[in-house]
Amino acid sequence: MSPDTMAQHHGHDPAHHDGAGHGTLKGYLTGFILAVILTAIPFWLVMGEVFANPQVTAFAVMALAVVQVVVHMVYFLHMNSRSEGGWTMLALIFTLVVVAITLSGSLWVMYHLNANMMPMPHHDMRGIP
Repeated sequence: MSPDTMAQHHGHDPAHHDGAGHGTLKGYLTGFILAVILTAIPFWLVMGEVFANPQVTAFAVMALAVVQVVVHMVYFLHMNSRSEGGWTMLALIFTLVVVAITLSGSLWVMYHLNANMMPMPHHDMRGIP
């Protein structure tokens, strides 16, 4: 039995491509170089105190972190709209929506709990056992 016949016998068709990009050395090196650069820039921003406002630095670091996540998903996880018929991208979008709802809902609840809690004066605490 030839290797192609054995592969077809076990449910694997060598001519079948699901559109998933398999990594090449060039692709992995490109991803690695981008990941190193996207790690070095935030390090430089923080250690070099490039921005006077720490909130601007934090925003820049978070934006570069999002870019790095995308680089990892494209170059190392090979996620694109064609892989597995688009199901991986759909699963990613669903996960991002759930995370966004959870985070925004949690922040909303914490803000309103803080804003709506009844303040207790310190002098009234003497009578509490």
